[in-house]
Amino acid sequence: MSRWTFYTAPGTCALATHIALHEAGAEFDLVKLDMSANQQQSPAYLSVNPKGRVPALATERGVLTETPALLAFVAQSFPAARLAPLDDPFAFARMQELASYLASTAHVAHAHKRRGARWADDAAAQEAMRAKVPQTMTACAAYLESQIAGPWVAGEAYSAVDGYLFTIGSWLEGDGVDMSQFPKLSDYLARMAARPAVQRALAEAQA
Repeated sequence: MSRWTFYTAPGTCALATHIALHEAGAEFDLVKLDMSANQQQSPAYLSVNPKGRVPALATERGVLTETPALLAFVAQSFPAARLAPLDDPFAFARMQELASYLASTAHVAHAHKRRGARWADDAAAQEAMRAKVPQTMTACAAYLESQIAGPWVAGEAYSAVDGYLFTIGSWLEGDGVDMSQFPKLSDYLARMAARPAVQRALAEAQA
């Protein structure tokens, strides 16, 4: 396997894949983009990922993007790390189900706080989107609280999607969610924060 190159930016959903790479024991080169300087829209990066977003993972077979796909790819590429129930199609689909929810619902609700221009040009409309974020993210937190089946989201077995739930979960308080309403989720986030792979990914992303 050739050495991969992982493109990330601090404070983004790319943290989920960063965690998975360390959990898997993957060797990779890290490229951090400065989104405050709009580096994700630079010609150099657009030649890697024309979407102009992170994460992106350059592999020997080409570049992959989108967090659910990357988590599945890392898990399947390192089966010994047991980051997915690869021998159980239903359980694997459950992992993908949660990853898809985080990407399509929770992350989109969060993006309405600062990225309203993606959906509306009108300033009042953008402000209305921002005002709705505490409500929509609280609803997401309630759903996620209901999905935690044990020490990890699927129960006893840690999986790649746990890093994704940690990433989105770490945004909730800043989005106006009262985390005292969600003790299971709060305890889960604390357990995740103690994992060496999580601490390493956070330190590298913020360095």
